[in-house]
Amino acid sequence: MAEKKEKSIEESFAALDEMVKKLENEDISLEESFKTYEEGMKLLKDVNGRIDTVEKKMQKIAGDGTTEEFT
Repeated sequence: MAEKKEKSIEESFAALDEMVKKLENEDISLEESFKTYEEGMKLLKDVNGRIDTVEKKMQKIAGDGTTEEFT
């Protein structure tokens, strides 16, 4: 069974943008809008978690060349 490739943060934002456009469409059914909304919220939660992880890993370089946690 093939392993599912995780989307990049940029790909996730593009997918979220498409979901918003889909939800803005007046022709979408109520059932489909709930499904799209739920998928979007799951994706948004995942993206937020990954962004938080990246922020915690970020470091800044001090004047003497050493690194320290970026705050």
